[in-house]
Amino acid sequence: MMDTSSGPTLLGFDVILIGSILAGIAALAVMLAIYAAVTVKDPMAKRVGALNARRNELKTGMITSTAKKRASLVKKNEKADQVRDTLKTLRVLQKEQVDAVVQKLAQAGIRNKDLAVFVIGARMILPILLGGGAFFLIYVANYFPDWGGMKKLMAFAAALFIGYKGPDIFIKNKITKRTDAIRKGLPDALDLLVICAEAGLTVDAAFNRVAKELGRAYPELGDEFALTAIELSFLNERKHAFDNLAYRVDLEAVKGVVTTMVQTERYGTPLASALRVLSAEFRNERMMRAEEKAARLPAIMTVPLIMFILPVLFIVILGPAACSIADAFAGDGPGGG
Repeated sequence: MMDTSSGPTLLGFDVILIGSILAGIAALAVMLAIYAAVTVKDPMAKRVGALNARRNELKTGMITSTAKKRASLVKKNEKADQVRDTLKTLRVLQKEQVDAVVQKLAQAGIRNKDLAVFVIGARMILPILLGGGAFFLIYVANYFPDWGGMKKLMAFAAALFIGYKGPDIFIKNKITKRTDAIRKGLPDALDLLVICAEAGLTVDAAFNRVAKELGRAYPELGDEFALTAIELSFLNERKHAFDNLAYRVDLEAVKGVVTTMVQTERYGTPLASALRVLSAEFRNERMMRAEEKAARLPAIMTVPLIMFILPVLFIVILGPAACSIADAFAGDGPGGG
């Protein structure tokens, strides 16, 4: 009979098939990387355009949006007012709570204050929806009959916890990512501020220049600096603009920069020297943080080394010997020569 056996196998898997799939995935990844490199867009272009439009609206006191946009904004505000009235009726809406959520949204890069009401409402609605759905699937429909009583209770409690903490976890994740991005670019931004200050630029012009220069590399930091430059140009007190920057960024380094800027504005101390000292401190802090991560690396790599690298190494080293021993025993058996 003709031998119809398939190609070589490893641990029961067809090697040629697995190789073809991996080669296809690699080719797709290369194509996506080339497409991403070719279609690079300026991340600050849209942000700066929106900020400049908002500055013109604030200066002239007029809303230049179209009638359709105005109607959508009014409709959104009406929805927010309805949710706010409902929460006030249920006595679950407090001003301190709303202010805290508004600040968290600002730190996450979301500046729509009406969304704070929806976040608070989601904390109340999502546990009911997810908890009710989990209760129906687990207890009423008995969708998981193999689960024990404790496992069902834990799944129901997990659904309630995710429903209540889900919005907060999502916002906190966005805040963490945005804060890390701003922390990485802050020393470079301070160096550019020092150069701009020594060149004779005003503070708002220096912030605007830094936002344009660092907007492509650090779009979050460029966004904050551009908004600060706009606020410095039209607010009555410049201190409010710096306080707003510290309000929008959950980072102690930014609060230190704001304190330095306010003190230089109040007492007339040299701005360039103070920013140079802060920049050196932030660079040392970033280097210490990198050294700390490098020191933790051996302990972190221990588990992957034991679980993934050592078994493969044993298979590569002992595999041929095991195969030779198995062939030797098979040849010395009853059917051997």
